Amino acid sequence: MSASEAEQDLSSDERAGLELIRESGGIHQSDFWKELDISSRKGSRIAEVLESLGLIKRTETVYNGHTTYYLEPAARDLDFSMLMAGDMLSPLIGEEEINANSNAFSQWLMNLAYEEY
Repeated sequence: MSASEAEQDLSSDERAGLELIRESGGIHQSDFWKELDISSRKGSRIAEVLESLGLIKRTETVYNGHTTYYLEPAARDLDFSMLMAGDMLSPLIGEEEINANSNAFSQWLMNLAYEEY
C-alpha cells in the first residue's frame, strides 16, 4: 500500500494528526495530543497508527523532564518537485543571496521554462 493509499483510509482525527505533524515539521507527542485537543491515550494511538503506516517517524526522547516521543514526517513524504527544474534543484533554497543574473539561476529558469513545453 502506498502512502497516498494509506492516507485515504485514515480517520478524520488521524488525518488531522498527520497534517499537524507535517505542518509543524515535527512535534513532541506530549504537545501533539494537546494541540489536537484529544486525550493522551488517543494521541498515542493516532501516532502509533501513523507510524505503522510509515507516514511518520516516532523517536523516543526526553522533553520537559519526561520521556515522550518526537513525531516527524517520514522522509518519503517530502515533495521537492516544486523546487526542481528538470534535474536541477532551485538555487533559491540556499542561505546565500542569489544574483538574478547568475548563470546558475538562468540555467534553472531555462530548465523550468523548458518543462512547460
